[in-house]
Amino acid sequence: MDAEPQLPRTREAFYRRDRRSVRLARRFAQETLTEWAFTGRSEDVLLCVSELATNVLLHGVPVGRGFVLRLALHADGALRVELHDSGAGEVRTPDPSPSPESESGRGLLLVAALADEWGVGERNPGKIVWCEFAERTGATAQQ
Repeated sequence: MDAEPQLPRTREAFYRRDRRSVRLARRFAQETLTEWAFTGRSEDVLLCVSELATNVLLHGVPVGRGFVLRLALHADGALRVELHDSGAGEVRTPDPSPSPESESGRGLLLVAALADEWGVGERNPGKIVWCEFAERTGATAQQ
């Protein structure tokens, strides 16, 4: 008899400071969510991975370095997404109403709107930007 894998399950991948890394991180997350059958909120998770990976590349990864994307599925069904970088930059609280002409400044607003929680943790060097999602299936997903 096969035992269920112990929770939390975790997977992580390292990405270089390269614009293709956003696409690769999103693909890694999609494959992991499929493997874990975390389907109720996968589109929200993938959009947040894309936004956070883009922010990390633009503001958090010094030249010659990279970032880590870590996904953790907990026993209660909650998914935690973490992006670890080694940059000195700080994460600013998003402007709740960016200028319509602004070409940036909406990524963290999207993360805040889609995730159940998000925040920033310390790392030496750098920081960890994270967000969490409770699994929603069936009738709960339609509310």
